[in-house]
Amino acid sequence: MPRGRSVSRIALVAGGMLVLLAATHVWWLTALGRGLVRSEEPVRADVAVVLGGDYYGHRILTASELVRAGYVPRVLVSGPMGFYGHFECDLAVAFAVRFGYPVQWYIRFPNAATSTSDEARLIVPELRRRGVRRFLLVTSNFHTARAARLFRRAGSDLEMRVVAAPDEYFQPETWWRSRQARKTVFLEWSKTAAESIGL
Repeated sequence: MPRGRSVSRIALVAGGMLVLLAATHVWWLTALGRGLVRSEEPVRADVAVVLGGDYYGHRILTASELVRAGYVPRVLVSGPMGFYGHFECDLAVAFAVRFGYPVQWYIRFPNAATSTSDEARLIVPELRRRGVRRFLLVTSNFHTARAARLFRRAGSDLEMRVVAAPDEYFQPETWWRSRQARKTVFLEWSKTAAESIGL
């Protein structure tokens, strides 16, 4: 086959693939968004665990509502250092209290975690120390699938349900319309890929 005809055929196939991707973009972009989310119905448990990394307070407020609804008696709040010299758990609890939730509902857990993997490694032994058998893991919706895998790996002896808190920008069905959500999806899938190869 002449080279010119071969190049034309490759260009035609590539063009057809681009047209197909464009025509189906809502489907596969939604699939990418939904692939980050794993949310389960809450059940009665010994404690809720709020992971760090939420700058808007949705995680702590979601966990507070779980206490109010009678699913858990208290909330263990992870608190990495690095927020203007404060542990995040201190800021999160103060935020919840300003919304009218009793300070007695919260267990501050300051730590030096720099990743979700670190949080799992530090929090799971603390849960065991406290005699926890079942807990509700509360984190942002885009973070639920990866966090669930890491905590199940670290605490296979514990029963866990993952409860998704809303995110300020990320919605699985429309995330590509928001610049902030696009960054979130890129970072979350990058972290997912890195962890899959042990990085």
